[in-house]
Amino acid sequence: MQDLSSRKEIVILIFITVGIIFLIRLFYIQVIDDSYKLSAENNVLRYVTEYPSRGLIYDRKGKVMVYNQPAYDLMVIPKHVEPLDTIDLCNLIDITKEEFIEKLLKAKKYSYYKPSIFQEQLNSETYAALQEKMYKFDGFLVYNRSLRKYPYNAAASLLGYINEVSGNIIEKDSYYSSGDYIGASGIEKSYEKELRGRKGVKVFMVDVFNRVKSSFRDGTYDTLPEPGTNLKSTIDIELQQLGEKLMQNKKGSLVAIEPSTGEILAMVTSPTYDPNLLVGRVRSENYLKLHKDTLVPLFNRALMAQYPPGSIFKLVQALIAMQEKAITPQTMFTCNKRLINCHNHPFPLDVFGSIQHSCNPYYYMVFKRILNQGKSSNVFIDTEIGFAKWREHVGNFGLGQRLGVDVLSEKGGNIPTIEYYDKIYGRRHWKFETVYSLGIGQGEILVVPLQMANLACIFANRGYYITPHVIKRNNGQEEIHYSKIEEKYFNLVADAMEEVVNRGTARRAKIDSITVCGKTGTAENPHGEDHSVFIAFAPKYNPKIAVSVYVENSGFGGTWAAPIASLIIEKYLTRELTDQKKLDRILEADFIHSAIEPN
Repeated sequence: MQDLSSRKEIVILIFITVGIIFLIRLFYIQVIDDSYKLSAENNVLRYVTEYPSRGLIYDRKGKVMVYNQPAYDLMVIPKHVEPLDTIDLCNLIDITKEEFIEKLLKAKKYSYYKPSIFQEQLNSETYAALQEKMYKFDGFLVYNRSLRKYPYNAAASLLGYINEVSGNIIEKDSYYSSGDYIGASGIEKSYEKELRGRKGVKVFMVDVFNRVKSSFRDGTYDTLPEPGTNLKSTIDIELQQLGEKLMQNKKGSLVAIEPSTGEILAMVTSPTYDPNLLVGRVRSENYLKLHKDTLVPLFNRALMAQYPPGSIFKLVQALIAMQEKAITPQTMFTCNKRLINCHNHPFPLDVFGSIQHSCNPYYYMVFKRILNQGKSSNVFIDTEIGFAKWREHVGNFGLGQRLGVDVLSEKGGNIPTIEYYDKIYGRRHWKFETVYSLGIGQGEILVVPLQMANLACIFANRGYYITPHVIKRNNGQEEIHYSKIEEKYFNLVADAMEEVVNRGTARRAKIDSITVCGKTGTAENPHGEDHSVFIAFAPKYNPKIAVSVYVENSGFGGTWAAPIASLIIEKYLTRELTDQKKLDRILEADFIHSAIEPN
């Protein structure tokens, strides 16, 4: 009996303990923790996303290149949609009944309970008319948004555009929801996280008809949106506009960089387009037109087009050869046209003269000296040793690789490898005579215009470059790259580049008040007229600007690319243009329509 009494007491104690635990838990849920209450109230709450204003983009002088303009998105929650006057709503937002049905089906596929875009980017007039009748359209609501605007109609490929986010991105990044926008190219894409800001949310009480009655708990659970970060770019918008004007009716690119900082002053690709075309409800239609355009205006030639460097590469060859002691500054070669074709000029020439007159046979011999230095009695092994050293030096000039510019889609060009030639010709079955065209910047060598402007920076800085960038950086963030060529050789090359402009192949680049150092090139084009190429920096001492210009299908570098570069240099350094005749000649040149039309 005593055992039974003890067991009974234990059972009673257990029940009392469990009861106390339940009472404590119930008190906690009902008095202290209101999450369950909130969950129940969710059935009568509406969560409205508050979108942040996207960060603005300024030029280097503080001029606004991209700003925001108010717009409105009509959203729909399919679960809350009640029978409505479809025609009335369609007329208000300018769509057909068929489009209405299609949009509603799309929203249902996304979610019955979450809001998604029904009609995007309504203007202020439509929004005002819609607001008066919103009480008729259960399940529909309006979110405030903004459109990007471009006051200068310039730098479209560089600035980029925003687009509606795709399903793949939504799956990978929880920040985004259906109907959100994301940077799709250019700075907008590269700096998306900085520009987008952080969303906020407002919580409203709604009645059985899904109409907003009041803010939930006086906004206790609301969060404010945080605007995106404003970005200051390195671009000089006036210089950018001039560059685009000079490149009108031409295919090619122009890149200008400040050598001492790596800041990109202008990045022009031509043909280009008005960035405002890819804004608003007409964005998709205009994008399709641009995409189908045979002149490919969406293709950023400054970062993605790959060309032979032509005779400009002779500067690199001269520096490598002198550093490797394959030649001296005084080494002379005759202009032997039996080796490789050349134009008429005085000879024999030393390094200085070979740059001034751009002698092809001279660099045939220079490249041979670089590759065959007698390190091995076997000519194939000797060539391989010399080629490996040559390629190492070329890589130090930022060629054959991406430079790491802070805009996506950059190409790296091409500098062929030993493995490439082994695959083509067989291991140790190729030698200098197989690859001699590399000596004058032809063959398999490819560069992008940004790399050529960066090359001009290396010559300007006498041996190094700072990673090019389009958004201002804090001091100490710059990454410096050295070429491993002695400065004295760069001084010689700078002297020769000055002579190229004063009395050589680039006389059209001469500016009376400024010492310009440059080098012309003519990049071979197997599909038509050769490309006109020019790089330059100025002034000669303490340079402020380095430029590369490619004009496709226009012939010699000194004819078109050189004068275009000189106008950019003068504008940047003096803020004016003094040679109206030169300007008019460039503006009147048309290598697009003249190339299409029959002769």
